[in-house]
Amino acid sequence: MEINLIGLDIGGTKCAVIYGVAQGNELKVVDKLRFPTTGVTETIHNLCSSIEEMMGKHSLTKERVAAIGISCGGPLDSVKGIVMSPPNLPGWDNIPIVKTITETFGIPAAIQNDANACALAEWKFGAGRDSRNMVFMTFGTGLGAGLILNGALYSGTNDNGGELGHIRLSDFGPVGYGKAGSFEGFCSGSGIAQLAKSRVSEKLQMGEKPALCASADQLDQITAQRVAEAAVAGDPLAKEIYDISGEYLGRGLSLVIDMLNPELIVIGSIYTRCEQLLAPACQKVIEREALPLARKVCRLVPAELGEAIGDMAALSVAANIIDN
Repeated sequence: MEINLIGLDIGGTKCAVIYGVAQGNELKVVDKLRFPTTGVTETIHNLCSSIEEMMGKHSLTKERVAAIGISCGGPLDSVKGIVMSPPNLPGWDNIPIVKTITETFGIPAAIQNDANACALAEWKFGAGRDSRNMVFMTFGTGLGAGLILNGALYSGTNDNGGELGHIRLSDFGPVGYGKAGSFEGFCSGSGIAQLAKSRVSEKLQMGEKPALCASADQLDQITAQRVAEAAVAGDPLAKEIYDISGEYLGRGLSLVIDMLNPELIVIGSIYTRCEQLLAPACQKVIEREALPLARKVCRLVPAELGEAIGDMAALSVAANIIDN
């Protein structure tokens, strides 16, 4: 049976209203409306008017839409349905967005932070299908994570469960999540760029001119993507930088494997694109550090949903309402 769902993706610069149809473990995005994120009142008005427009365009009544899911950056209270002052959404201070949407449309609604929403998407419709214990990690600009434990999303006592990026893996290292040497510091796009700039600076101070960056005035041009391209082309320094990131990925995942005993760890964004650069060093550390019995039942795989994950994440929050 086909189930109509609506997803709201609320971001710092843009929002989207997505119409999707779920059937079994398949989810298809049918249509999407986008608009810029502005002030709180105007943005909520635009969300509601876009839902109305979407429902009218596809002849959807409230009886024909099973649920509305909202994906938004945290912090938030998923139980009360409140957005609580996310850093990328100034002015969104204790906004009861779920109550507003539910009362306006008469359709069940729920909200999850974007990492949890992405975890639901990969679990229900991506690489994590049919698993019961799965960890999802973004590995993008930052390191977000979502936990699926015993066949359900686990968000913790107050929606702070799964904040793996905040774990400190070293006393020194790239800064991420407000900590030098954190998991996010070593395993994110911004962290890899920091690591590369540090290693290149060392080379330049020794009088060397690495191919990755031949002068100090070019340091700000170094990105994780640029380092990956150089590594694939065979640059030894770029390969070393990704080896370091892969090693710390293995250290962090070994802790996750020992603590949570998952059957699957799904990693998106940079890992999906650069698995061949990160996986060898990562797996070597996991083989050495993780408990053997837990390690043997855990697979490490790239995410499947790619660029569609934002749309799928919001729709998956809606799908999760039905399943529960």
